[in-house]
Amino acid sequence: MAASVPQIVEAGDAMKKALAEGKTIFAFGNGGSAADAQHFVAELVVRYEVERPGRAAMALTTDTSILTAAANDSGFERVFARQLEALGRPGDVALAITTSGTSPNIVRALEIANARGLVTIALTGRDGGEAGRLALIHVNVPEQRTALAQEVHTTILHVWCELIDEE
Repeated sequence: MAASVPQIVEAGDAMKKALAEGKTIFAFGNGGSAADAQHFVAELVVRYEVERPGRAAMALTTDTSILTAAANDSGFERVFARQLEALGRPGDVALAITTSGTSPNIVRALEIANARGLVTIALTGRDGGEAGRLALIHVNVPEQRTALAQEVHTTILHVWCELIDEE
């Protein structure tokens, strides 16, 4: 169960470049992957291991008013897409974290992000599903068991923190 190192580095470099250019990283996922998105964003905004200025990052999983309004008015498949329509700008990063790669709200968000010129990254499990096929950069952990894929995802997210924090 190993993800491809070149894609991990490519994704980390893309996020580092976007941040250096004043862009924002938008992370999102469902369930445990939502928690992973929030964890990653906290490491960027606050700190990972060293004191440094905060990085521009936002978890699209945290605002219950937006999530419930979007789900109610547009359907749950648009809860992340709607936020990217409002906040995403060309050159920003849309980081989708999904163990299945098939969640309609993840797929729709990646479609919108691609259409708006965001750099799309999918961190997936299993075979990556539609999310993996839609993303500009696909980092796949080819594991069928959700818990094991999530364990590797956490390690990859920490590797990205290291890459982003390199001076």
